[in-house]
Amino acid sequence: MIDKREFYINGAWVSPLAGRDCEVIDPSTEEACATISLGGTDDSNAAVAAAKAAFESWSQIDPETRLGYVKKIRDIYVERAEDMAQAISLEMGAPIDMARSSQMTAGTWHIDNFITAFKDFKFLRPLGDHAPNDRIAMEPIGVVGLITPWNWPMNQVTLKAIPALLAGCTMVLKPSEIAPLSSIVFAEIIDAAGVPAGVFNMVNGDGLGVGTDLSTHADVEMISFTGSARAGAAISKAAADTFKRVCLELGGKGANVIFADADDKAVTRGVRHCFNNTGQSCNAPTRMLVERSVYDQTIEKAIEVAGKTKVATAHQPGNHIGPVVSAAQYEKIQGYIQKGIDEGARLVAGGVGRPEGLNRGYFVRPTIFADVSNDMTIAREEIFGPVLSIIPFDSEEQAVAIANDTPYGLTNYVQSQDGAKRNRMARKLRSGMVEMNGQSRGAGAPFGGVKASGRAREGGVWGLEEFLEAKAISGWDSAAE
Repeated sequence: MIDKREFYINGAWVSPLAGRDCEVIDPSTEEACATISLGGTDDSNAAVAAAKAAFESWSQIDPETRLGYVKKIRDIYVERAEDMAQAISLEMGAPIDMARSSQMTAGTWHIDNFITAFKDFKFLRPLGDHAPNDRIAMEPIGVVGLITPWNWPMNQVTLKAIPALLAGCTMVLKPSEIAPLSSIVFAEIIDAAGVPAGVFNMVNGDGLGVGTDLSTHADVEMISFTGSARAGAAISKAAADTFKRVCLELGGKGANVIFADADDKAVTRGVRHCFNNTGQSCNAPTRMLVERSVYDQTIEKAIEVAGKTKVATAHQPGNHIGPVVSAAQYEKIQGYIQKGIDEGARLVAGGVGRPEGLNRGYFVRPTIFADVSNDMTIAREEIFGPVLSIIPFDSEEQAVAIANDTPYGLTNYVQSQDGAKRNRMARKLRSGMVEMNGQSRGAGAPFGGVKASGRAREGGVWGLEEFLEAKAISGWDSAAE
């Protein structure tokens, strides 16, 4: 049982000024594994004040010095890799092997990519040959509030905190109160790296409390949020009165378009990707659109893959999926599965209830629906669990229409051996990202969406620029540079 009733403010662990205790639940056992304190407005104000006081000096530090701190954070992160993996597995139910190989390493991946992007980053740039005495200065936006989710904790914390540090911003992090343990480890890493007091601050809390405090605070210049579209809309409204920048990375309902000429591993790859992290990924390909000539055989293959997908406790090594994060999430997913049945989709794998032999813990049966129409609830709303909907199509044009007929626009996927067809699809699909034939995005590619998936672009150069303002300067004396 972990007891961490402190916040990291102004370079030190301090007792909360206000707030209440909150239990963190191990989703594999349904038992409390930690106790934290939720911050109140006084705690939020103290953290913002510390960040504001540190901003002037941190923003003026030579960029190479900031890079040095980030490199040290990276080294200590690697030293604490097992602690980080254990924390993530415990708090949100990622199987321990997956926590080590994917969840924890998402942090090092992003830190490395930001270090690479920063090496050639120019904070002062010429406007162009037509205006030799004009410069564009990229300057840190100020104090930023970082609100991160529970499903990929270090993926999102490093996508926000690292570029903010490099840009010269100071910050207050509010991790998810459901899964705060990995962020506590991250704060310890920041402390061990010697980052100056006040630059990085962390306050545990919920969205209605600390989240609202940060979103409405006059001294917070920017909110970077990852989470649900509902919460993103609320943050945007709360932030409007103070005219702060709001960067939102929200949900998704990705279409995985499988043409008849797809490779023989496309279906297996698609089902496994949907079920990865127990379906708790905003970029999961949860709608499988299948060309009708291969529809029946695709369903059979998908059923086979679902049948081979093991479900077990997060504490057990091996290649399996774990529980979903909470009782509320479990009940929500059960409701969606029942809704799919009630609306007439054909249940071909899984269903309501826990998998056989698992009577405790928030475990969900890997579930597949066939004969889904795109107007069904399970095709419209983000389920955030291991639930796949299979939808037939007859032409390339129909596939595009179905894929784009969604409020979301984060990631879509295309499976075909026809390069020209893939290229056409990639340009027609309305999403921030398109991945084809199982090829992941390259290092430094931006992560983000359109429509109800938000408009953030996290990662690489784009991720750095989200924390910077462009200042136009005329009459620059190049001889004095």
